[in-house]
Amino acid sequence: QVQVMESGGGLVQPGGSLRLSCAASGFTADYYDIGWFRQAPGKDPEGVSCISKSDGSTYYADSVKGRFTISRDNAKPTAYLQMNDLKPEDTAVYFCATHPHRLVCSIFPELDDDDYRGQGTQVTVSS
Repeated sequence: QVQVMESGGGLVQPGGSLRLSCAASGFTADYYDIGWFRQAPGKDPEGVSCISKSDGSTYYADSVKGRFTISRDNAKPTAYLQMNDLKPEDTAVYFCATHPHRLVCSIFPELDDDDYRGQGTQVTVSS
């Protein structure tokens, strides 16, 4: 059974940092693309970052470039999103998406309905 679970969200002041984790299990493939997305109330999901399985290439939304860093630990396997210099407009539910047989990053920042995703973790940036 495929499971995707995010953790690490919370309340932080503007300029602060958080590190999100995404753990995936139940796949037969050891390596797969992982994408981070976020959804604010009343808005569509937005692609934040993606890391490919083939060569570790990374992709970022313009709004987070220079502030967010995606990485992965293939031994676990887990992906991380280090978020620095957080702004109130970063407030959203953050979730990760992946698929064992499709390259999630190939359509980033779009999201496919067939991608496996977790319930998400709330990130609130407020003073």
